[in-house]
Amino acid sequence: MQSSSKLFPVALASAELRGDLTEDVYLLKPNNSPDPSVELALTRLGRADAASARGVPLVLLHGSFANRRFWHTPKGHGLGAWLARAGFDVWLAEMRGHGLSPRNLGYRHNRVADYARYDLPAIAAFIGEQCGKPAHWLGHSLGGLTLAAALGGGHLTAAEVASLTLCGCQVNHLHWSLKLPPLNWGARLLLRRREQVAAGWLGQGPEDEPVGVVREGLRWLGLFGRFGEGKEDWAAGLAEVMVPVLALAGAGDRADSSAACRQLLERFASPVREFLCLGRAQGFAEDYRHVALLTSRGAQDEVWPLLLHWLSHRCLPAALGDASATFA
Repeated sequence: MQSSSKLFPVALASAELRGDLTEDVYLLKPNNSPDPSVELALTRLGRADAASARGVPLVLLHGSFANRRFWHTPKGHGLGAWLARAGFDVWLAEMRGHGLSPRNLGYRHNRVADYARYDLPAIAAFIGEQCGKPAHWLGHSLGGLTLAAALGGGHLTAAEVASLTLCGCQVNHLHWSLKLPPLNWGARLLLRRREQVAAGWLGQGPEDEPVGVVREGLRWLGLFGRFGEGKEDWAAGLAEVMVPVLALAGAGDRADSSAACRQLLERFASPVREFLCLGRAQGFAEDYRHVALLTSRGAQDEVWPLLLHWLSHRCLPAALGDASATFA
């Protein structure tokens, strides 16, 4: 494996021109976790006419049952491609066993705890080495929770994070039936025998999800659960996190309610914290749902420009007025 890093082995798996964008795919082998087979795919997008003058780095982290295609379709559409065209140096991270990241030997045991403790620090170190400046980080759903876990657990530091954007992320809400200990424990026991949860489960997709991640989520959201692992209390650790944070929630999101998303934001101690619910009551064209808040045509017109403004200025446009909430 040829290395383009002084940190650990890195292979440039491909370097392609995709219309007006460059697409470089790196395969990282950080060798920093108990599973030595872990390799992480990291796709870098940039404007072809500015390949030698990269913009501010931005890392996009997919949610559960997803991969880099959530941000960048084969035809060059998606939020990641749009932000690259806007001048950002966009990096699409794929967690172990997802997308172009090969399935590791311990795939079925993969957990957010592993992503937060091992994978994100390696990704941050490599991007820091390549760019020489801290990146903005944006995560959807489980991707955002992974970022919160890494920050709350001290695995990512403020020096590595220019800003944080959480889209549809919460750790409080779960269907009441799965809050009941017998049902929660039973579901986790039943899943324990599986290797993975198939793509399309509960209408999600297109990636399979390792069963370890699903069981971990059930534990967090159970009646006696907490957002943490072992002695690490990630929720409590967020009270020490001072990076600028924006939380977006969809008014029509049945999986992650806006109230629960706001509660997660309120755990941060950051002096710059903003919350925005995307719904008709706030002046938007629709009550956005969990995936549509970042992928729909309406999101392209209404949400993407707001994200661009936040990433450029660390604040939402003043024109939003009372639709957004700012925490001092």
